[in-house]
Amino acid sequence: MHRSDDEQQAQGLENAGRRSFMSKTALLGAGAVTAPMTAAMFASMAKANAAEAANSPIRHPGELDEYYGFWSGGHSGEVRIMGLPSMRELMRIPVFNIDSATGWGLTNESKRIKGDSAHLMAGDSHHPHMSMTDGRYDGKYVFINDKANSRVARIRCDVMKVDKMITIPNVQAIHGLRVQKVPYTKYVICNGEFEIPMNNDGKSSMEDVSTYRSLFNVIDAETLEVAFQVMVDGNLDNTDADYDGKYFASTCYNSEMGMTLSDMIASERDHVVVFSLERCLAALKAGDFKTYNGNKVPVLDGRKGSKLTRYIPVPKSPHGMNTSPNGEYFVANGKLSPTVSVISIKKLDDLFNDKIQPRDAIVAEPELGLGPLHTAFDNRGHAYTTLFLDSQIVKWNVEEAIRAYQGEKVNYIKQKLDVHYQPGHNHTSQGETRDADGKWLVSLCKFSKDRFLPVGPLRPENDQLIDISGDEMKLVHDGPTYAEPHDCIIVHRSKLKPKKLWTRDDSIFADTVAMAEKDGVNLMADNKVIRDGNKVRVYMTSIAPTYGMTEFKVKLGDEVTVVVTNLDQVEDVTHGFCMTNHGVQMEIGPQATSSITFIADKPGVQWYYCNWFCHALHMEMRGRMLVEA
Repeated sequence: MHRSDDEQQAQGLENAGRRSFMSKTALLGAGAVTAPMTAAMFASMAKANAAEAANSPIRHPGELDEYYGFWSGGHSGEVRIMGLPSMRELMRIPVFNIDSATGWGLTNESKRIKGDSAHLMAGDSHHPHMSMTDGRYDGKYVFINDKANSRVARIRCDVMKVDKMITIPNVQAIHGLRVQKVPYTKYVICNGEFEIPMNNDGKSSMEDVSTYRSLFNVIDAETLEVAFQVMVDGNLDNTDADYDGKYFASTCYNSEMGMTLSDMIASERDHVVVFSLERCLAALKAGDFKTYNGNKVPVLDGRKGSKLTRYIPVPKSPHGMNTSPNGEYFVANGKLSPTVSVISIKKLDDLFNDKIQPRDAIVAEPELGLGPLHTAFDNRGHAYTTLFLDSQIVKWNVEEAIRAYQGEKVNYIKQKLDVHYQPGHNHTSQGETRDADGKWLVSLCKFSKDRFLPVGPLRPENDQLIDISGDEMKLVHDGPTYAEPHDCIIVHRSKLKPKKLWTRDDSIFADTVAMAEKDGVNLMADNKVIRDGNKVRVYMTSIAPTYGMTEFKVKLGDEVTVVVTNLDQVEDVTHGFCMTNHGVQMEIGPQATSSITFIADKPGVQWYYCNWFCHALHMEMRGRMLVEA
């Protein structure tokens, strides 16, 4: 009988509890405990063992994880899906990179999605964040930025594939990225970190740094087009949104607008820039904007003194920006200061109406340790901040830190836990939403040093899983990882309902379907070659273990487009298409259509084969391209 995922998980926990229970009660038979066991004692032990199993990172064969984790792949350019608490890697989603397994960056479908950046082979993915409804993950999209090439991509969570990508104009180095939380994710917000001349055409003065600006970018989540941009003073770093749909906030360093390190750290303070969405939209509607570099993207003026923004002074070079799940606070992390700055979101209305001064919005600045970078939250009023220089996670109480700021003597620091080593981002389970549950915390450590077997000068980094369900944090898992997973989110599995088969009307291959219709081809039935001068379109089906076409002829130098439709309706039967010696390969999932275009530049017999294992006769699934000289 088929069981649901939740039923399997419940059974897994029960089995784990039973295994633990049996191992402990075995001591009874050995005489370790001679007192008679009552039914109440058995029940108490079973309950304790079940609780222990629920908080264990161990998942035995066949047991499912409770959470999905979305990890950025850093300078690999991808996004990784992890299972938590097992920390098992489930899938890699190619985004800004080239992926030979799936053909991402090679297929016609992926090139259309990448658009004007299809020629770029690399990326630096940083901040994955899921779309929300009413401050809760909705399982629809994950957005991710490419700092290296100033791009933002959108991943559809029903198929775990990228379906849109945009290169942001007027900026360089898209860094911090978040989503609008309420009423739903209408906008994605992100920061253009590096300052450049607003007319960056090489004709205007490039030495006049007074013309340099960093831009805050607001992107329409559905169209993935820039709605508007806001120029600011300083270099924007990380960003986040409130739970009222009114304000966005970004940390901002280099208020000096310096071009060298010494110039950039001359001042004692930098600032947090708060953006009023209502005022920005009003300015946009009134036409109070400019455009630059020949594009039509409206750029609003949010520099100091603007009615659209407020600048809150904070200690030098702030980094992380995090919103508490109760919606009351923005927390700006100090980096070069041992403190974090707690900003009251309730006071921002008075700040924008000039009833208070910028620093009046700060309600606490607890001293936590050396190098605070990012803060995460549980559902019990605690915050967890990474200390980069101290190699620690510090757990502190937000309300007690506020009381201490008001002069009360209270110890707001609850615990410091050593992590290994130099942690950057950290995230709690569901901690960026109203559903923060206080079960798990992940620390993304930049160095691993002595934690794993040595593998040469380039070492893995270290993702560490921490149990935060009790009064004390407990480090329970080390996980080596490659190429800097810069950031992650942890989403309960109930939020996601991925498809098991593709639907034939999917937008990702809609253009290929339209091309076939124009050629008079039924992709679900026809195996046909269409010749158009030196352009050849080859349509074939696949069903394990054979292609619908096992031979076709072209001429040397022809531009060949191969279109494959997978007719299998069985879950997990993926086919591939690989043309030997041509750098051509792609994945075709069940019921999907994929296409790839290449030049037939080698004469003679050229074999193609299925490169995704699909059948006992998988090795026999092949065909010939006959290239006439």
